[in-house]
Amino acid sequence: MAAMFSQNPLMNGPNYSFSDAPKTNSGEFREHRFNPINSRMSPKVFRIGGTTASQEDATLVLSVVGFAADGEALRDHLDTICKIYRYRHGKPMTVNACAKRLSTVLYSKRFFPYYSHAMLGGLDEEGRGAVYSYDPVGSYEREQCRAGGAAGSLIMPFLDNQVNFKNQYIPGSGEGHELKERERRPLTRTEVETVVKDAFDGAVERHIEVGDNLQMLIITADGIEETFLPLKKD
Repeated sequence: MAAMFSQNPLMNGPNYSFSDAPKTNSGEFREHRFNPINSRMSPKVFRIGGTTASQEDATLVLSVVGFAADGEALRDHLDTICKIYRYRHGKPMTVNACAKRLSTVLYSKRFFPYYSHAMLGGLDEEGRGAVYSYDPVGSYEREQCRAGGAAGSLIMPFLDNQVNFKNQYIPGSGEGHELKERERRPLTRTEVETVVKDAFDGAVERHIEVGDNLQMLIITADGIEETFLPLKKD
């Protein structure tokens, strides 16, 4: 289970500095097949494109959920592509260029695709957060937020309401279609982290496939920050 949030631009709302609302990528650690839990330490979110083994200087984040082995193979493939680009051009690959390249990689395997759902995140050339989600054969779209995996169908309505401000109205402002919508505004970093934690806390109550630990990678202009939080174990 993984989720990505891009706080800029807001759907039908104002643009704002990414330094005020960093882009957040998150994933839990449980690897599960039917009832047995295969692993409680299987990350779903990875830094890619760095020059060191620890990926400390990476600028992109890839999330893969589904078949763990295929997800790791896709991560290694894309990481190698980003490293080669950085070596040849002397600069990191942009998130837009990497998104197109990932689409090509997935499409080239369309007859025997990776059994995983990929999401890519980073900062674009204007310093704005960018989230790209993919289907198994490479079709992709830039979105405001996206959740995938076992509990993706549970989390997406929550994100639509809390991040995209859908169906949020001011109480007592009218009746029926006369209700006034709440003002759309960017969420602060603290609010984003709270939304992420609440989303996964709700998911673990309904899905045995989700749980144990929550990893959050927060992309800012200064680099990628990593945070770990506990989730329900069983």
